[in-house]
Amino acid sequence: MAERITKVELTDSFLAQIDQIETFLSSADAHFAYDDLLVQLRVSVIPDLRQFPRIGRKFLDYPPQSAEALAQLARLPKGATDALREYLMGDYLILYTEINVTIYLLSIRHHRQLAFDFPSLWPESPPRS
Repeated sequence: MAERITKVELTDSFLAQIDQIETFLSSADAHFAYDDLLVQLRVSVIPDLRQFPRIGRKFLDYPPQSAEALAQLARLPKGATDALREYLMGDYLILYTEINVTIYLLSIRHHRQLAFDFPSLWPESPPRS
C-alpha cells in the first residue's frame, strides 16, 4: 500500500511563483490557462502528491550545471538536496520536498518562463568580427 502524506503546504515562494505565472499568462491573453492550472493543482497534483509523495523524480538526478545554482544548493542544510523532487505537470515544473509527513511545494514554473528574451539580449546591429 502506498505511503500516505497527511498534509501539503504551499510555501511563500510557491505562491509568489503562482502570482508570476498569472501575470505571465495574462500578458499572453491566456487567462483560461491560469484557471486550468489552479484546477489541476487542486484536483490532481495535490491529491497525487498526498498519496504518492515520491512520484516526482529526484532533483539531483540531473544536477544543475550553472555555478549560481550549484552555489545555492551548497548553502542548503546537509541532506536537504536529497529530499528535493521535481514533478512535471503539462507545461509546468513543480519543485517540492517531503519532510516527515508533509509535502512542501517550493516553486513552480511555466516552461516558457524559462526561455531567454533574445530580442533584448541582441543589439540592434550585430557586432562586427
